[in-house]
Amino acid sequence: MNICIYGSSLSAWVAATCLAKVGNEVVIDEVMGDSKQAITEVSVIRDEPGLLTEVLCQIKEGRLSRRQQHTKVTADVHWLALQPNEQQLAERVMDDLRLNGTGVLVVNQCNFNVGATEGLQSSLGVGGDVVYIPDNLQEGLALNGFMRPSRITLGIDKEAAVDKTKALLQPFSSDIDCLQLMSSREAEFTKFAITGMLALRIGYINELANLADLLQVDISIVQEGMGADPRIGNHYLSPGCGFGGQNFDAYVQKFSGILKKERQQSLLKTVIEENEVQKELLFRKLWQHYQGKLAGKVVALWGASFKPGTGSIDNAPSIKIIDALISQGVRVNVHDPEALGHLMTHYGQHPLINYAENHLTAAEGADAVLLVTEWPIYKSPDYKRLVALMRVALLIDGRNMFDKTQAKKSGFIYFGVGR
Repeated sequence: MNICIYGSSLSAWVAATCLAKVGNEVVIDEVMGDSKQAITEVSVIRDEPGLLTEVLCQIKEGRLSRRQQHTKVTADVHWLALQPNEQQLAERVMDDLRLNGTGVLVVNQCNFNVGATEGLQSSLGVGGDVVYIPDNLQEGLALNGFMRPSRITLGIDKEAAVDKTKALLQPFSSDIDCLQLMSSREAEFTKFAITGMLALRIGYINELANLADLLQVDISIVQEGMGADPRIGNHYLSPGCGFGGQNFDAYVQKFSGILKKERQQSLLKTVIEENEVQKELLFRKLWQHYQGKLAGKVVALWGASFKPGTGSIDNAPSIKIIDALISQGVRVNVHDPEALGHLMTHYGQHPLINYAENHLTAAEGADAVLLVTEWPIYKSPDYKRLVALMRVALLIDGRNMFDKTQAKKSGFIYFGVGR
């Protein structure tokens, strides 16, 4: 098939790359992006594991290209992978297709609103079919998630579009049971509902962890007990110092806005507000330990990306923590396997921030180590060596990743999240 992808997001590049990999001829129209920027300099491509290599491979093979301004594109499928705030761009594409296209299939992968796909279909008219496929991208696992999905939800309102959509997706799911068919409105609502549920679970376990701190209860034991109940399970049940990420955060915000507009209230609004407070949890624990006397202290920050497996710092807890630390005159030695480049772009050569080559170097002479992102490299430290490196053996574990008992035996003062 000839496919045109619209968007400059990570979702757009992943869709373009994976569709090209299975033999389609794909053109990506970056719309608001810079098509003249070198592929190796596009941050969303560079940050996602394996994506840059695959993009360059598909370009070399001639199956993937970038649309240049004013060039005409003829395609069987038009795939929208725009940001939630770019709905006007989608409408512009529909207007163009209405005038110049017939019999096309339009895939809407955008999280605009419930009913947005119907609106796009109305704009397109009888010249083609618009279907909705939710964007289930997980940063750090994006390629594998697209190529081997555990499920595919299809929002289709016209029977004529079913076979065309299944043919498009067949390389990624030969198992027909993996496809869930429903109306576009139901599929859009399902996507928002799932995102909201995940945010609520994270918010709830964080609230329990904060209560556990006050009641002197180990939340990790409680977590095991909750997860053992088949009605609950273990997914998204790990307390921490807040969630982040461009996509997840944006979708939660969008759904919260829908709830507020339609029902004049939103439980998710509270979750979002509490999550912003949770991002400062490690700083508050440090502040309490030193009774507010932080000026001149040295703190090692382990991890800056919003999650392991990506270099993205979009809405990451690390930003709030670093901002709070430097405002108090704390020198920050930060290490992250992938995100230091983005931190340098964000903060520049700040006199209080040192970008460390490795996590042990960051801890030298430190008055505390704050674990922010649970990268595997941090998981099993040599506690005794770490104690010897630090000025004060204080370990604040924002992801409950460390062995609390072993850390304390080695001489650490240990604080976790609810333990």
